[in-house]
Amino acid sequence: MKSKTGKIEKWYSAGLHFECSQCGLCCGGCPGYVWVTDEEILRIAEYLDMEVDDFVEKYLFEENSRLSLREQPNYDCIFLEQNGNAKRCRIYSVRPQQCRTWPFWKYNIKSEKRWLEANLRCPGINRGKLHSAGDIDSVADESPC
Repeated sequence: MKSKTGKIEKWYSAGLHFECSQCGLCCGGCPGYVWVTDEEILRIAEYLDMEVDDFVEKYLFEENSRLSLREQPNYDCIFLEQNGNAKRCRIYSVRPQQCRTWPFWKYNIKSEKRWLEANLRCPGINRGKLHSAGDIDSVADESPC
């Protein structure tokens, strides 16, 4: 869609609503990768009061020369824990950038269809705070996805 100035507008030019409910649904249920950087590994290991080598051995695996968090047998993230009826992230305050930038991944914001597909597994999408298109683009630029 073109604006009055002739520029092509993004489908989300008016912004998108999102507020994390910390439900854990984006953190599991299907296989995938949560890529981590060296800085994130250090931060998470410190948070867990672990030596970096021990953290790497226990919680990470290598795929195509990159490191990813391990999954539980049901494909939930290794750090997703059951807490009563809810699931919570054990490392939420130091979670990797990939997790921090959800749902504003380039993949999800490429089209309204993809955004609505992401909404099927994330109750925080289309609810809560309105994020501007500029803020969304900034977050998407930081995301590895």
